[in-house]
Amino acid sequence: MRPEHTTTTRAVAEEQSFLDRAADRHRQLLIRLDGELTHASSRDATERARHAVLRRRRAELAGGERGLVFGRLDGLDGTSRRIGRVGLPGVDDDEPLVVDWRAPAAHAFYTATPLDPQGLTRRRHIRTEGARVVAVDDEELAGAAGADGGDLVGEGALLAALDERRTGRMGTAVATLQREQDAIVRAGAEGPLVVQGGPGTGKTVVALHRVAYLLFTQPQLAERGVLVLGPSRRFLDYIGQVLPALGETAVVSATCETLLAGVRVERAESRELAEIKGRAVWQGALTAYVEQLVPEAGDLSLTFDGETYVLPEAQIGAALRAARSGGQPYHAARRHVVETVLGLLADAVADRSAQLLAQAEEGFEDVLGRLDAQLARADDRGARSGVTGSEVDGVMSDDDVDELRERLGEDRAVAAALAVWWPTLDAGRTLARFLHDEALLGELVRGLSDAERRAVAAEPGGWSAGDVALLDAVADLLGDVAEPDEQGEFLADTAAARRDWAYGHVVVDEAQELSAMQWHMVLRRCPTRSITAVGDIDQAEAPHRHTTWVEAVAVLGERCRRADLTICYRTPREVMALVEPVLRAAGSATAPPRAVRSSGREPWQVQAREDALVDVVAARAGELAERYAGGRVGVVAPASRALELRRALDGVPVLTALEAKGLEWDAALVVDPDGIAAQPRGWNGLYVALTRCTQELGQVVVR
Repeated sequence: MRPEHTTTTRAVAEEQSFLDRAADRHRQLLIRLDGELTHASSRDATERARHAVLRRRRAELAGGERGLVFGRLDGLDGTSRRIGRVGLPGVDDDEPLVVDWRAPAAHAFYTATPLDPQGLTRRRHIRTEGARVVAVDDEELAGAAGADGGDLVGEGALLAALDERRTGRMGTAVATLQREQDAIVRAGAEGPLVVQGGPGTGKTVVALHRVAYLLFTQPQLAERGVLVLGPSRRFLDYIGQVLPALGETAVVSATCETLLAGVRVERAESRELAEIKGRAVWQGALTAYVEQLVPEAGDLSLTFDGETYVLPEAQIGAALRAARSGGQPYHAARRHVVETVLGLLADAVADRSAQLLAQAEEGFEDVLGRLDAQLARADDRGARSGVTGSEVDGVMSDDDVDELRERLGEDRAVAAALAVWWPTLDAGRTLARFLHDEALLGELVRGLSDAERRAVAAEPGGWSAGDVALLDAVADLLGDVAEPDEQGEFLADTAAARRDWAYGHVVVDEAQELSAMQWHMVLRRCPTRSITAVGDIDQAEAPHRHTTWVEAVAVLGERCRRADLTICYRTPREVMALVEPVLRAAGSATAPPRAVRSSGREPWQVQAREDALVDVVAARAGELAERYAGGRVGVVAPASRALELRRALDGVPVLTALEAKGLEWDAALVVDPDGIAAQPRGWNGLYVALTRCTQELGQVVVR
């Protein structure tokens, strides 16, 4: 046996022994937590908060079972520390047995180089399958001869991970994060961070690991949860296991179309209308429209118990000004004013009651006086009333007025009159009235041409994708008719159901696709602007036609930070060599990412006649599926061909370029690339299509 094999065998055995110890400790901690959860009480807020912390730690530990230990750092001082997906305390709960990858003590695992060893002699990547150590990869750091900075950290482990067959689900990358990725993961959460990354740079996995890192270092964010906004349901399913595997459960995932609870997109719309509805001008227009729906100050007549009361304009105007000065939503302002009006009405009713009682008392005194005179004349009876006034003062106590106010609030006639004066509104009907009123559109929506106004007003009923952001704006401006319910037991469920929920952090993937109005949707859900937005401006296919990040995220303001991912880990060099002409045709001003690996397979191309296209695609897709058995193969085609190809291909996904965003396969087959390029923003779409594979790319050209 060669010496290096003996050394490797010893290293594997050493790490196996440690992994066994860590697994035992992991089981002990889970058993302890299960016991604490069983006996935990939920009687009060403090106990419920403690219960939530225990549940979160339980989920974190359970998620850490796979990848319990994946790295080791050896220091110049002779100490060693193991790195894992979750931190494990030692038996005495003092020195850590395993350091959490997010902890400062693990930072050097991702950043140390031979040129900057950071006090380390060696970094070891430990590859495991289940509970078994299968390989180790060592990198000498301090004193490594001929060393340079290099592009990759843990090159052997990284390339092994990249060469694995795709499963249809994104996995975690805590063991193989690279330096430029780690810098973004650990960046501060103050204000928006926009990450530009070409295909294969790992921008999505970086954003998700950033969430896990921020929740670890800033646990208060977990109290509000995290929103992950993706381009499609298929994409969200693809990435859906990453955060749970990292122990994070307080996460809501959605698309812009599904973000507003209870709203379903019912119809398609043209790219032209989608672009119109995405413009930033709608925010101000809708604000002005809802302002117009608030009643004007004036005398207010209300009837109670058959009596009519007129509340003067001065009082109503003061109540309206007080409610509107705080910038409250329509219904919150209505609740405030209605409470004020009921108070004014109660005072008016009380005043009138006092007046009536005073009048009755004066009349009663007159009657008693006449009676006394009559009795005086009847002196043979010797009787006097002895009553000289009423015992009733006619003044209602505070409790009486409060009770009267409650009666007024429950009175149907009063409620009906207030509903006519200041009605409660449904967001959907309110928006529909606005969109179908050409005169209002012309008055309030600046910059719309006559043709654009007519096109918006002529749309049929039912919501399109472009309507959702407008509907969200109206719903926010109106607010809830009643105060929202208290938070339920599970934060993610409560957050998903509540339109007004404010998240601790928001991740936006494929951020280049969002319109200005969709960005407003995001900002409403994250007032702190703790946002990570990742995307590739060169992959933008949305109707808004943004070509720079300055345009794409203008709504976020000038405080946006920018970071770039420049290295392509997924897509092989052979494929990336094809994309420069495509980017030039797309009008790109950015350089494509630099590929660092080769698959050994050159991209290939075949031609097919129109009448034989489906058969050729089916045959080629079948060959790829056989060659990459156990992995994933995908087909990308123009929208006009996708349906026919889906019917013909069984078990192989057929997607448009837009649908394929963010996904990856072992092999990709691009059908009719010229047809893809001919679509709106088609060169951008072709760039997406060509860069979905990790190993092999084929194209079927229609002749």
